Order: sequence, then structure tokens, then C-alpha cells
Amino acid sequence: MSTNGVHIAAYPFLSSGHIIPLLDLLNRLLTRGLTVTVFVTTSNLPLLQPYFSAHPSSLKHLVLPSPDITAPPKKRLYAIMRALRDLHYSILLQWFRSHSSPPVAIISDLFLGWTQDLACELGVRRLVFSPSGAFSMSVALSMCRDPPENADPDQDINFQVSFPNIPDSPAFPWWQISGHYKNVEGDSDLEFFRNDLLANTVSWGMVFNSFVELERVYFTHLKKELGNDRVWAVGPVLPPENGDLQEYIVRGGVSSVPGHELMNWLDARPDNSVVYVCFGSRAVLSQRQMDVLTAALEQSGVKFVLCVRVPRKDEQQQANADHGVIPDGFEDRMEGRGFVIRGWAPQVSILSHRAVGVFVTHCGWNSVLEGIAAGVVMLTWPMGADQYSNAKLLVDELGVAIRACEGTQNIPKSADLARLLAISIDETRPERLLAKELSAAAVSAVNGGSSDTNLDEFINQLGDLGK
Repeated sequence: MSTNGVHIAAYPFLSSGHIIPLLDLLNRLLTRGLTVTVFVTTSNLPLLQPYFSAHPSSLKHLVLPSPDITAPPKKRLYAIMRALRDLHYSILLQWFRSHSSPPVAIISDLFLGWTQDLACELGVRRLVFSPSGAFSMSVALSMCRDPPENADPDQDINFQVSFPNIPDSPAFPWWQISGHYKNVEGDSDLEFFRNDLLANTVSWGMVFNSFVELERVYFTHLKKELGNDRVWAVGPVLPPENGDLQEYIVRGGVSSVPGHELMNWLDARPDNSVVYVCFGSRAVLSQRQMDVLTAALEQSGVKFVLCVRVPRKDEQQQANADHGVIPDGFEDRMEGRGFVIRGWAPQVSILSHRAVGVFVTHCGWNSVLEGIAAGVVMLTWPMGADQYSNAKLLVDELGVAIRACEGTQNIPKSADLARLLAISIDETRPERLLAKELSAAAVSAVNGGSSDTNLDEFINQLGDLGK
């Protein structure tokens, strides 16, 4: 396929859970002959290094100033979104207009809806990159158009918010609805956020880190909602399989243990016998959650790898912050049966190891896709954002996961969680058989299947823009 080096710009959101999957997608576009300029802040520039060496002539970059954010945690996302627009809009406008061969399209993160205005002003196409799935996007857009209301939000926390226009009419209790979508009159931050997300619906197209076989009915729904077929599922866009383990450790963060120590430990364990526990790059467990989890791991008798995120300095300095710590003596008692990692973990390598059969996850979309690709049984413990809809998809729609806990609201007794951990490693669980089938579908999708077909079609359309 020839694209004659069609030039596109890519603009990721700042957080690693958004930027890394977009970079993995760009790697595929570069491999197929496109030229890509990535707009990146100084702090995220190191994440591009592996790609510069792989694509020395076709990968370009423009370093943009980093926003200085002092907003409180609940307002942090809005503050970042506003600051990026205010800081970068005029710089990007000037860069495009002074470029001898400017990009024909901008592919930008779903949190950068304002780039639709930029693209219109420049006369180029804008595409949305969604690091989340089609189901959660359907729910989010529905709430942006029609913010849910609850007559007594403080008392009636289990009030059901339903979505009759979405396939299978999903419903969620009020407490699982993100504050980003709840109707607060006169809140300019919420209005900005919703308008930013709704700008995605008038973009030229949407590209999802997902695959058709995973969310078929929701892709059909979105195409109908958006009024066009320019909705491409090209995932899972996981790291290259031949990637050096050390490279991904550098890429993802800092771990408290060397990668080879962890792999040697897993090598010594039987197939599908280890439970991997990780809550992503953002969630920090409360002390109650940590106590229940560690007690359950101890009582269950299962072998496990436990990854614990270390709070950032600004998080540690928050007044009344509840950051759970591993109880004294736990690691000593679990020596040989448990492996504890503080900080970042090489998750893709862990999940794809033959010894790992179960994944206790917060249901962030990257983790969901990595769990699906690995064919492991998932125990769901969503914490917020799109994680409740992702958990619902895994448990109720796909049957590859078991509901374990929900945020800080539904935390089981440690004995009940211990029982769940113990039964989850059973080789005959129906979830395990379905997980293996879904894993095969994910592998097929990116090896000549639906995602490759979608990617080819997407690239063809980009090629047409360059003519």
C-alpha cells in the first residue's frame, strides 16, 4: 500500500494511559509509509525515543510548553484541558501556517476536542483517537448531550441512570456516574468539558483502540449516532511483540524490582497458577481497600504478583489523603508465594507469561485490552471514570470476568474475596474458556483480521486527503 509519505500530525493527551496507545498506533502508521509529526511536551519526549530509532526519517516532533497546573484534584482534568488549549492553540496555528508541507490531518486525543476548531481554522481534517472503547464512548457522549439528574443525589446514591438509546439499555447506579457528567447548573468547568467532548462528534472520523469482535453493536451504534462510517477499530494496539523488556520498563516508569528477577520468579511457577493484581498508573488504594486485598491474598492461598502504585509527592501532601500501605509483616509472611512491586510494572510481559492465569484489575481500558490479549480471567475492581462501563462489558456482555469489588462503595469481606481468588484460578471456569476465545479473536483482528482491514481503510482515506 502506497501512501506517498502522507503527512499527518498527532497530538496525544498528557497522561501515559493516553499517550502510549497513540504512540503504538502511530508506529503502525509509520510502518505503512506515513510521515507523522507528534506534538509533545518536554516531560513526555522520552516516550518517543524508541520510535525515533525505528523511524529516523518519517517521525518528526514539535516540543510544546508544559502547563503549570495548581488546581485541586477534582478540577485537575479540566485545568489541564483548558491550559493545553490556551498554551498551544496559537503555537500550532503558527506552526501549520509556516510549514512548507503541513499535515493533511490532525489525530488528537478525545480530551482535546478543541483541536476541532483548530482544524477548521486551518482547513484540515481532525480525527479523534480514543484510548477507551466504543461502549464507554457511547455512554459518555449520551451524558454530555443529556446530563443525568437525580432529585436527591446525597441520599439516593443507588438511583439508576439508564441509557435506553444504547444497545442493551445499560444502567448504572448514581454513585458510579463520574462527576464530569452530573448536572451542576452554572459550572463553567463542566460546560467546557462537555463541549470539548461533544466537539468529537463533529470531527471527520474516530479511531478506537478496540476491535470489532469485542464491541460490534457499539460500533454500529456510534456510526449511526455520528451519521457516517468513518469509525475505525484498529486495536488492540499493544507494544511490538519483539520489544525488549528493558525498553518497556524505561518507557513505562520506574519499578522497585529488576525485570529479570520478576521473570525468574514467574518462570518457577506452574501454568495459570499466579494471580496478578494491579490498579493502573493512577489509582491509589485506600487503607481499607489495601487491608481487605492483602488479607484476602493471604487467606486465599494463591500465588500472586501485587503491584502497588506509589503516590506522587503532591498526592502525599494532600490534607486527609487516604493512601493505603501494605501491612507490616505481610511481605515476610508471603515470601515465596507472593511477589510485591512498588511503582511501575511491565504489565504486558507479566500478563503474557504462561504462569499468570488471573488478573485483578481496575478495568482501565489499556489493562482491559492487555488482559483480553493475554487470555486471562479478570476479576473486576473499577474505581471511577469509564472503568464501571468497562467492567460491565467484561462481566455482563462478554463473560470473561468475575465481579470482585466496586470502588470504595462495594468492598467485600476479605474472606469472600479470598474465596473468589481461590476459585478464579480453576482451569475449568467458564470465564477462562471464553477468555481464551476472545484472546484468539484479538490476535486475529491485528493479524490480517478486522483491525488490519480497518487500519488499511483508514490509511487509504488519509492517502486520499493527501492527493
